[in-house]
Amino acid sequence: MRREKPATGNGDGMMDTKELLRNVRRIEIRTRGLVNHLFSGEYHSVFKGRGMDFSEVREYEIGDDVRLIDWNVSARFNKPYVKVFEEERELTVMLAADLSGSQEYGTGARFKREVAAEMCAVLAFSALLNNDKVGLLLFTDRIEKLIPPKKGRTHVLRIIRELLAFEAEGKGTDIGQALEYCGRVVKKRSILFLVSDFLDAGFERALRLIGKKHDLIAVRLFDGREAELPDAGIVKFTDAETGREKWVDTSVPVVRATYAESWKRRLEEFTRLCLTANVDTILIDVQQSYIRPLVSFFRMRERRV
Repeated sequence: MRREKPATGNGDGMMDTKELLRNVRRIEIRTRGLVNHLFSGEYHSVFKGRGMDFSEVREYEIGDDVRLIDWNVSARFNKPYVKVFEEERELTVMLAADLSGSQEYGTGARFKREVAAEMCAVLAFSALLNNDKVGLLLFTDRIEKLIPPKKGRTHVLRIIRELLAFEAEGKGTDIGQALEYCGRVVKKRSILFLVSDFLDAGFERALRLIGKKHDLIAVRLFDGREAELPDAGIVKFTDAETGREKWVDTSVPVVRATYAESWKRRLEEFTRLCLTANVDTILIDVQQSYIRPLVSFFRMRERRV
């Protein structure tokens, strides 16, 4: 059921430089437009700064909080002055993206990895617009690459290039290891978007621990057609991460029903885990627009602030 990835310009399956630059530019144009029109205000209001920094003093005005009076300055000028504070706005956003074999899956127009890259670009440009740092962790069943958090458009474009073109060594998925690594290298409390299809097990403890240290958001990518088997007769399925093959007779109703129930149960278990770990979730069907789930997430967080 996997869509074949189209060949690219250099003949060995890797994206050539011109094509990569075109794709990066296309994503920049599209996602910056989305950020400017949809997400900039939501991002700023949802993700608050770490606290308030002293800015200046000014003369007291009726209605000011008397607790903000600066008594030393007031005594010096023989009239009341109050302290003015500004939000310490700068935040750190970390994008942890799964590059395992199952990310090269899609039954329609786009792979999971392509959607992940574009959605991460939206988040990165939102951080850029708000003068926040953004970093990237790429992982499979191992840590593939870390780009430390920085500011600036050039840095964001580098992140997009890596999301599109990085050639991972691993094929499997180890979410627990990725979360533990983030816990070690990202010292300051940050906003951590974990982008994966979560086809893994045994990461529950790491998710709970990192959810306490950072503002962790689990972005679960899936293809809507993964939820059920089509009635297509005897079909050979290949595991994208292990390479194992299995023949399945999809014409048998109980086989299709069992598969659908298993997929539904795994999703429910994941949702329940995130709920008990106080981790927010975003569910994205890669064959549909990711804009609505992102907007819904921001609005949900805004109501909770």
